[in-house]
Amino acid sequence: KSLGLLCFRQLLDAINCLAKDNVRLLVLGRKHMLINSGNWKREIMKEMQTKADFFFAENISEDDPFLLYATLRSGKHCKFVTRDFLRDHKACLSDSVTRHLFRKWQRGHQIVLSLSGDGRRLKFLPAFQYDCVVQTTGDTWHIPYKDVFEEKYSYQVPRKWLCIQQK
Repeated sequence: KSLGLLCFRQLLDAINCLAKDNVRLLVLGRKHMLINSGNWKREIMKEMQTKADFFFAENISEDDPFLLYATLRSGKHCKFVTRDFLRDHKACLSDSVTRHLFRKWQRGHQIVLSLSGDGRRLKFLPAFQYDCVVQTTGDTWHIPYKDVFEEKYSYQVPRKWLCIQQK
């Protein structure tokens, strides 16, 4: 699993939470995280580095290409966590078929990090293990839906299904 850049407290909580599952973690960060400051404490960074591998890019570099490369290079079962919606990368893709495939790949690999209402607890929404489109089997239709309309990001798809069977 790869962790995109998060704030210090969220990063520590995320590493501690994901490390419990005995998964290999790669944290992509920037070199400023190595400097002891009010935002980054050297002793806590060392503690995190015992639970995860780290890659520190230059402070001015774009981190998304590293995230995408690391996830793709790590194999088809690799998952990633980031607050980024990767819209810029989808916009660069040349045609709608490629953009659709990218969104489908993203939904299957991005674990969504959300904060509780008070902002103190992390919650991870797992990546989908299925494609969230209308599916049919014989005379049965399974249709994904949402109770309320809301603007959604590419990883946010309906989690409820309507099952219709023809008589």
